[in-house]
This record gives sequence, structure tokens and C-alpha cells, in this order.
Amino acid sequence: MGKSLNNINQAKKRARRTLKCSLALAGATVAVAAGFFAWQSFFPVQAASGWSYRVAYPKVPKAASLALLPGGAILVSQELREGRGSIVRIEGPGDHHVVVGQLSKPDGLIPARGGWVFSQEVADKPVMFLKDGQTTPLFEGSSVQGLWDDGDDIYAIEDRKAIGRLLRYNWQDKTVTVVRDNLDEAESITRCTDGRMLYTQKGQGVVRLLADDRSDPVVIADLNQPTFLRCDERGLWISEDSTHRARLLLISPQGQRQTILSFLKAPQSIIATGTGSYLVAEGGRNRVLELTPTP
Repeated sequence: MGKSLNNINQAKKRARRTLKCSLALAGATVAVAAGFFAWQSFFPVQAASGWSYRVAYPKVPKAASLALLPGGAILVSQELREGRGSIVRIEGPGDHHVVVGQLSKPDGLIPARGGWVFSQEVADKPVMFLKDGQTTPLFEGSSVQGLWDDGDDIYAIEDRKAIGRLLRYNWQDKTVTVVRDNLDEAESITRCTDGRMLYTQKGQGVVRLLADDRSDPVVIADLNQPTFLRCDERGLWISEDSTHRARLLLISPQGQRQTILSFLKAPQSIIATGTGSYLVAEGGRNRVLELTPTP
């Protein structure tokens, strides 16, 4: 009997040691994982050769879309939820003035007709027109994110799973046409200098061409949650809305892909300043960067 009890006690001790080792190993695994994600969050942004960056505007909560104002000031949509979002005018670091408040996930923001068109990425919020301090509803949408002004029309794309739409609003007769439906996580739309209209599908990691025959072929693939598009003389800019190791990419007119900025955290829109540099909204770090080509 004594020997049996001794064997049982030893077995219990071994079980306790095994449990302690397992818990220690699990704790170490969690610590390593936490450290890895912390490293990704705090690792500094890296610029490609030929480019440099600086923090132009810190403390801009959930910076999303950017627009340039005469005299060098900017408008920024702050993509906060539940009526805490806003569009702010920034004259310089720390010099912020709310232009439109009490918004929910204000996202798209583009100049149009002497004012600004903006959207809110929540259900049943109309696309609005801001001019001379007044806001006017233009048309209804649901979770509208990307906007594009084509002169006579405004294009608006809904960021929804499987049921998103691309809408076209005509300024003259105020009609709304559904250009595409059943889109999956479509977030941005733009027209390039060559006339092509492109849009993103974030979950699929692709950019598609808006084709006349409605086939909409993939023109760029293997992206990490692409969100924002912008075309200029350098090519097509693409930002990736990932919270870790996101990139700002540039696709040259010849199709060459280059990573301009890496280790970003949820970057959003990019605009040209008119002086050779660019501004990039980095919503995941609540700031706006200035990106400059170097000699």
C-alpha cells in the first residue's frame, strides 16, 4: 500500500511539473506573439531609395481623406465612429478647426464645384456637399467610402461585403445610376490620366478596371488590403489598409511596381501638395506624413 501511495504521489508531482512547463511555454508563446505585434506597431516607417518622409501633422485622430486648400492648409476627414468623426481644417501642427462635426466614419472627401463632397462609411448616410460652410445632401448610399468627381458626375463606391454598389450621381438632373452591384469590399475609385477608371476590392487584394463590357478584369493583384487609389504623372498610387506592415505602392506607367513606404499602419489617402511632395494620411498612427522625392 505504501509503495502504491508513493507511486501516486510521484505521478501527481510529475503531472504538476508538466502542467507548469506547459503553462510557462504557453506564456512564453503569448509573450513572443505580443512582442512581435508590438514590434510591427512601433517599427518606424521605411522609405524607398530616392524618397524621404517626415511627420507633417501629428495628432490627427483616424486621419483618412485629405484635400488641399488655397494657401497651404488642408482638410482631413477624421474617421471616428458614432458621431465623433469630423472634417477638420489644419493650418499647421496643432492648429485644427472643425469644419463639420458629429459625423460617423467620414471617409471620402473630394473637391467639386467650388466645394467638397464627402461620405460617411456607415449605413444609410447620404453623400453630402459642403460649400461656404453649408452642407447639403446629394444622394443616398450605404457605407460609401471612395468618391470621384468626373466633372458632370460623382462616382461613389460602397464598402460592403458582397452587396456593395458603384453609384453615379449626375449633377445636372440629380439622378443616381447603379453602375455596378454585388461588389465585395470595394473601397476606392479613380480615373487615371490615360482615361481608365479603376477600383479596389480590399478582401480580394486586387485592383479592377471598370470595363465597358462589365467584365472588370483584374489589372493588379497580390495586394494586402488595398484601399486608396490615386493616379498622376508618376503612375498609380495604392495604399494598403493593413494595421501591420502596410505599404504605399507606386505602379509606373510601364507597369513596374515599387514600394515607396513600408511598415505603415493603416495608411489611407495620398494627395500632391503642388510643390513636388505628397501628403499621406496614416490613420493607424493618427498622423499625416509628407513624402518627398530626394535628388
